[in-house]
Amino acid sequence: MRPSGPAALPERSPTELGRAGSLASYSALIGALSSSTLDLTFFALSDPTRRGILQRLARGPATIGELAAPFGLTLNGIKKHVEILEAVDLVSTAKVGRARKCQLGTAELDDVTRWIDAYRRALQGRLESFGAYVEARTASTR
Repeated sequence: MRPSGPAALPERSPTELGRAGSLASYSALIGALSSSTLDLTFFALSDPTRRGILQRLARGPATIGELAAPFGLTLNGIKKHVEILEAVDLVSTAKVGRARKCQLGTAELDDVTRWIDAYRRALQGRLESFGAYVEARTASTR
C-alpha cells in the first residue's frame, strides 16, 4: 500500500477550495501537497517511456518482454522503468511461470489531482489579477 501523503489536510471539493479564495490559501495547499509520495509520482510520470508503459497497460496486462518490444529496450531496461512505476503503485507485477506479468496498479492519484487543481487555481487567480491591472491601466490612459 502506498503512503497516504498529506493525511492532515482536510478533504475539500474544488468548490470549497474555490471559496477559500485567496492566492495564499492556494499556495499553502500547493506547498502542503508536496510530499515525498507526490514527488515520486511526478518522477515516475516524468519519463516518456514510463508513460508509454502505462498507455500500453491501459489496454491490458503484458509481460516485461511485450512491454520492451516497442521501445527497443532490453528486458532489464524495461524492468527498471516498471520498478519505478511499481514503487508508486501505478503498476503491479506478478510472476507467471518464467515471465513477469504487469498490469495497471491501484494507485489513487487524488494527491496529484489536488496539487494540479490547486496550482491551476493559483495561476488563474494571478492571471485574473493581471487582467484587472491591465484593464485599470487601459481605462486610466483613455
